[in-house]
Amino acid sequence: MKKISTVVYALLLVSLIAAPFLGAYPVFVMKLMCFALFASAFNLLLGYTGLLSFGHAAFFGGSAYVAGHAIKAWGLTPELALIAGTLTGALLGWVFGVLAIRRQGIYFAMITLALAQMMFFVALQAKFTGGEDGLQGVPRGKLFGVIDLQNDLTMYYVALIIVVAAFLLIVRTIHSPFGQVLKGIKENEPRALSLGYDVSRFKLLAFVISAALSGLAGSLKTLVLGFATLSDVHWTASGQVILMTLVGGLGTLSGPLVGSAVVELLENKIGEFGNLLARVTSFEWFNTLGESVTMVTGLIFVICVLAFRRGVMGEIIAFIDRQRGRAK
Repeated sequence: MKKISTVVYALLLVSLIAAPFLGAYPVFVMKLMCFALFASAFNLLLGYTGLLSFGHAAFFGGSAYVAGHAIKAWGLTPELALIAGTLTGALLGWVFGVLAIRRQGIYFAMITLALAQMMFFVALQAKFTGGEDGLQGVPRGKLFGVIDLQNDLTMYYVALIIVVAAFLLIVRTIHSPFGQVLKGIKENEPRALSLGYDVSRFKLLAFVISAALSGLAGSLKTLVLGFATLSDVHWTASGQVILMTLVGGLGTLSGPLVGSAVVELLENKIGEFGNLLARVTSFEWFNTLGESVTMVTGLIFVICVLAFRRGVMGEIIAFIDRQRGRAK
């Protein structure tokens, strides 16, 4: 299974490297990579630690605003702005974690949601965020003062390197002794306590790492698109990343990557797909699909929950395991 995963990831990396030369729109693929990193960071918390957070939009959006303001108002270079955004996510994660980590289940989820909504109202009222208009016109600048990121192709490969490095960090974290303790906490927290582990400390550290990587994803998104808006910090962004993780496969490394691709492609391409269906079938109703993205996404989620309880990649991995078991 490990060899298969390595081959799949290698093929995915090659595809991403070649994507701009195969007709893919670089900015869209960069946006997709940012959400893939966001979902992978969230999966580290829910899929491997068992903590359901409804507040990850605060880390994603809050860091997006800080990184954008750091570039636009303070004149920081892109790498320093990304570091500032990542540290902002880590700091917010620590604050949220200290307040919520000792609660469990729905109480933990509701506390993170309430704190994230506080961040939303801060973003709505603060002057530097631009309020309802958002933070607009963020320049990409020059990486290390040398590499001009205004070119989409240059920006694409810089973003790819950052996302791949962050994903490898997540992989390393999960397969480290620290990651094994997190899995133990998720499976049986009382047993982890009886073995002498400081469960609250491990949970808090996992929360901070997840928040920091979410902050990196949000900061990178601002750098790529040149703006940060209230939608980045709204509770729907938290719901979206949960949807991505569940559709792709909770507790799998590849699941969030697939889930983010499915959700983003649905949201951005459903209108074009509907128009195509309308032309082929002469059924005009399909032209309205672009206006019903939320309904279609919800329907896909319901189908996945009913038919693919483990998510797309979870079901594929389970199928491969069953076939290998029969072969033995």
